[in-house]
Amino acid sequence: MGYIQRMNEAIDYIETNLDGNIDYEVIANLAACSFNYFQRVFSWIADVSLSEYIRRRRMTLAAFELQESNIKIIDLAIKYGYESPDSFSRAFKKIHGIIPTQVRNTGVSIKAYPRINFHISVKGDVEMNYRIEEKEAFRIVGVKRHYSGPEDDASVVNVFWNEMYKKGIYEEIFKLQTGSPKGVHGFIHVKGEDKVDYTIACVSDKEPPLGMDSYYIPKSTWAIFEIVGPISIALADAWKRIFSEWLPTSNYKYVENIDIECFQYDGDKRSADFKSEIWLPVIKKNN
Repeated sequence: MGYIQRMNEAIDYIETNLDGNIDYEVIANLAACSFNYFQRVFSWIADVSLSEYIRRRRMTLAAFELQESNIKIIDLAIKYGYESPDSFSRAFKKIHGIIPTQVRNTGVSIKAYPRINFHISVKGDVEMNYRIEEKEAFRIVGVKRHYSGPEDDASVVNVFWNEMYKKGIYEEIFKLQTGSPKGVHGFIHVKGEDKVDYTIACVSDKEPPLGMDSYYIPKSTWAIFEIVGPISIALADAWKRIFSEWLPTSNYKYVENIDIECFQYDGDKRSADFKSEIWLPVIKKNN
C-alpha cells in the first residue's frame, strides 16, 4: 500500500469518528508510522496542524446540525467531545466568529472547512537537488530550547536564533566546532505535534560550557537537500516539498530521529542566493 493511500485511510478514520473518540493508535496503524510522525507529515502537507483540522471539521459539522435540526447546545457539545456548553461555544466562536445560538438566525454567515484528501503533486518545473550520505555517530554541543503548541508558533525559532546572536552565544558555539558539517546548525527533535526540542549547536568533541547541552546523533543515512534562498521562506517551502513530493515517490523512508537545518555556508541568511541544507535521516525501503 502506498504512502499517500495510507495517509488517506487515516483521514477516512478521522472523518468517520469526528463525533466520537479518535484513537491515535489506530491512526498510527493505518498510516504505518508513529502518531507523532503522522502529525508532522499532515501539518506540512495540509498547512494546518492535525488538531486544528479536527477542530475545524467538528465545528463545520456542528454548524450544519444547528442549521438543520433542533439539537440542544449541550448535546452538541458532548457529541463533539467538549466537557461543557461554554467550552464548546468558545471553540465554535473561534472558528465561525459567532456563538452557536446565532447560527439559527436568518442570513448568518458561517464557515465550512472541507475534508482533506492527499494526493501526489507532480509539478516537474522545480527540481529538488539532494544527495544520500552515510555518517557515523557524532556529538553536538549547543543550547537547547523546548517548545510547545499552540502557544508557540514558528516565529519562536527565529527569536531563539536572534537571541543567540545578540548575546554572543552564537560565536561561543561557533568556536567549539571540531567536526563536520561545519558551522552552527539547528537540530530538531519532534516529540509530538505540540512538543519540539530545537538545539542551536555545532559538531564538537569539546566539553560543553556552562549553560550548554551535548548529545550524540546516531549513525545514520542522510538525505541531504540543497536549499537556495532566504531561510525564512526557502526552508519552509523545502520541508513541505520533502514530505509532499520527495518522500512519497522516493525509495527511502523517513527515520524518526533528529533532523538538521544545516548552515555550513557563509552569507546573509536573508539573501536570495543564500545556501543551506536540510538533513533528513532515512532508510532504504524494502523492495
